[in-house]
Amino acid sequence: MTQVDFYILPSADPLARLDFACKLTEKAWRMGHRIYLHCSDAAQRDELDARLWRFKGESFVPHGPAESEPEGLVVLGLGDSCGDHQDLLVNLDLKVPPFAKAFARVAEVVVEDPAIRQAARESFRFYREQGYPLQDHRLQRL
Repeated sequence: MTQVDFYILPSADPLARLDFACKLTEKAWRMGHRIYLHCSDAAQRDELDARLWRFKGESFVPHGPAESEPEGLVVLGLGDSCGDHQDLLVNLDLKVPPFAKAFARVAEVVVEDPAIRQAARESFRFYREQGYPLQDHRLQRL
């Protein structure tokens, strides 16, 4: 069954979610995982793409949009399909995507913004009701 991890960041800035997603993605990619970053809209995906290019000067995480690189190790996607990805889902949308159950692991990234916290609570309830194993990680600093 899918393991779901909630990463709770000590920041109210919604963009902190993208910075953390970059760090998490780099770590998972270096460990050999395939990562699907699910974005809420094209603007968020464009911002995440830009951050993945520049978040760490000495490293590079190869990535691309799911539409043009569906077989990529790190893809940024939108919509209701994740292609054949099933390793790690980093969900940056405010709702649980319909394909979440296809993944071995799901990472939900939460900040102290009221709308994001409320969406995370609803996602947590959904996962708990479905019987997913849940873990929360309260980060002290970014």
